[in-house]
Amino acid sequence: MRLDSIAIEGGFKNPVLDAQSVFRAVMQAIAEPGTVRQGAALTRPPAPLTPEAASVALTLCDQDTPIWLDPVLAAEEAVRAWLAFHTGAPLANTPADAHFAFAAEPETLIGLENFAPGSQEYPDRSTTLVLQVRSLSAGPELVLEGPGIERQAQLAPHPMPRHFARQWAQNHARFPRGTDIILVSREGLAALPRTTRIVNQEAQSCM
Repeated sequence: MRLDSIAIEGGFKNPVLDAQSVFRAVMQAIAEPGTVRQGAALTRPPAPLTPEAASVALTLCDQDTPIWLDPVLAAEEAVRAWLAFHTGAPLANTPADAHFAFAAEPETLIGLENFAPGSQEYPDRSTTLVLQVRSLSAGPELVLEGPGIERQAQLAPHPMPRHFARQWAQNHARFPRGTDIILVSREGLAALPRTTRIVNQEAQSCM
């Protein structure tokens, strides 16, 4: 199949309604950290970009939101062409220039400090990371506290970046600056906004 055909195919079947369903799922996940949202519309992107990550890209990214791809995704011309056609989003020159960053291999992701944390005046000018994980329930359990969580929430994504709990504590300490994370898998999607704390020591030792 020609590259231009691959780039054109595989978008939302109903762009308006499908994007709305994904947007609602993302917003609900951010509002209630640690919960897994299912049932959002999916796409058919070229591998190794997953349908779940691609749906987030089509919903949140446009010509005004530069994106960064980890080396696995950036190496695939079909992925770059598909995202360019369906979102119009330019590729960021550096991670710090990106509004959104997509990672197919979270375990080898560069440190969170490399992405834009926003500023005290404009904390929204930060990078949102979209991590493709194999599972949201098979990794070391994260016990979460913070806004949107009544007492505590549990999430067990796998795989995650190296020393993630330590990195996340540093990210949380930057508030109101900091990065936010959207986790996507076949199980659905979940979010870790910068306001969320990881409170269990087991996660600290395992990650």
